[in-house]
Amino acid sequence: MKYKQNRKIEQINESTLIIGADIAEHKHIARAVDFRGIELGKTLAFSQSQSGFSQLLFWIKSLMKQHSKQHVLFGIEPTGHYWLSLAEFLKKHVQVDHG
Repeated sequence: MKYKQNRKIEQINESTLIIGADIAEHKHIARAVDFRGIELGKTLAFSQSQSGFSQLLFWIKSLMKQHSKQHVLFGIEPTGHYWLSLAEFLKKHVQVDHG
């Protein structure tokens, strides 16, 4: 168990963009930080829709380019069932590591 946890922690480094999303029924909020916890850019409010998810993807790609990040770690708190459609969208549009 500790080996797997340590392996995950070691994946976070200077080239990692860390995104955390607060999931709700209609609007989600995402925040981006670097490996030290320093916020990168403004928070993003996006809707529970394909256009909202596309807005999120554009925001992520822009932050990656702006801050020279090669990897994304995306965290979602699974609130009710509202997170499922976002998770499916992310699986289709970004590289997902379930490790």
